[in-house]
Amino acid sequence: MDPRSAYVHIPFCHRRCFYCDFPVVPLGDRADGSRSGSIAAYLELLQREIAASPGGPPLATVYFGGGTPSMLTPAQVGGLLEALSHRFGLAPGAELSLELDPASFDEARLAGYLAAGINRVSLGGQSFDDRVLADLGRRHRAADLGQAAGWLRRARCRGELASWSLDLIQGLPGQSAAHWEGQLDQAIALEPPHLSVYDLIVEPGTVFERRQERGALALPPEDLAADLMERTWARLTAAGYGHYEISNYALPGHASRHNRVYWSGAGWWGFGMGATGAPRGRRRAHPRTRAGYAAALASPAPLSADDQDGPHSEGMPFDELLLVGLRRREGVNLGELARRQRLDPALVEDLRRRLRDQEQRGLLCIEGPRWRLADPAGLALSNGVLREMLAWWEELQEAPQGPVAP
Repeated sequence: MDPRSAYVHIPFCHRRCFYCDFPVVPLGDRADGSRSGSIAAYLELLQREIAASPGGPPLATVYFGGGTPSMLTPAQVGGLLEALSHRFGLAPGAELSLELDPASFDEARLAGYLAAGINRVSLGGQSFDDRVLADLGRRHRAADLGQAAGWLRRARCRGELASWSLDLIQGLPGQSAAHWEGQLDQAIALEPPHLSVYDLIVEPGTVFERRQERGALALPPEDLAADLMERTWARLTAAGYGHYEISNYALPGHASRHNRVYWSGAGWWGFGMGATGAPRGRRRAHPRTRAGYAAALASPAPLSADDQDGPHSEGMPFDELLLVGLRRREGVNLGELARRQRLDPALVEDLRRRLRDQEQRGLLCIEGPRWRLADPAGLALSNGVLREMLAWWEELQEAPQGPVAP
């Protein structure tokens, strides 16, 4: 099925955060001509890729991620939306999301983004603690976050913004349960319609990895990390938020339609340096450098071309569909998934036997063909279940006959 969603990667940021391993281009804090020139040159490449894509049905969701997309002017964001509209069309009521950094925009700039067509904002707050923000390498401070949230709330009250989301990170170095409770208090007080709460992951090549290697990163123990997730669930569900995915909570009607595309295994377009797309279900990643991205665009086959008879037409692999499906509150219909992937039914029973302990502990719920992680305990302790599933799949791949039924 042709994709109805698009992810557009804007790699520029002022500085790289200490936990970040995304494909980004730090340009420094000063606003100068060279920075503007770098952005303009990249946007030319991006426009070229969009124009060369095969096209398809009108887009129901568009997500501008980064990096710091709010380093683009409203006119530049509007130009990209216009290019997407020209190539695909935008469906009536399309969800058009833009990531904003609290220190990178003001109320007038926000008004410009909304006038350009943006109707959903993802605000990268991460923490309300200035010391923590400095330790993360973030440029903004708590006062910036509060001010930006106020602008978003007012825009939504005026009917100019359909929804907005606040990002927070839990499981940070030195974090206690009491500190995290204070973070949740402040988040709830801002009344964001959507909250994304991510566990800190120490990625290879980051400043945090180097700190960890020299013993200078005091992460909370695993049992405290699970406790923080359960506290998050208790506080946010009591405040009226639905827990619809491991890291995501939303008031009724405010779940991210774009993110649901990823977790459902549906296809999407990916545009830009380092972007990942799945035009027909199979994930494909673009080069992570500007030079590599430019070279790929200059090749005879456009980056976003999709050969229906080629290697990307088989759909997302079984293990990936299973893992992303289990991130959702509703889980995954494993019986239907196994049939679509021609998986031997006996192997599904083998997986259930392997996960019997997690099922008996109440972490994994199996209700006929549907498998889901219990909320909140199973979702809080999801890593153990998902790791065991990955190990099971890898062992099947190494078996002489493989996992696919004849």
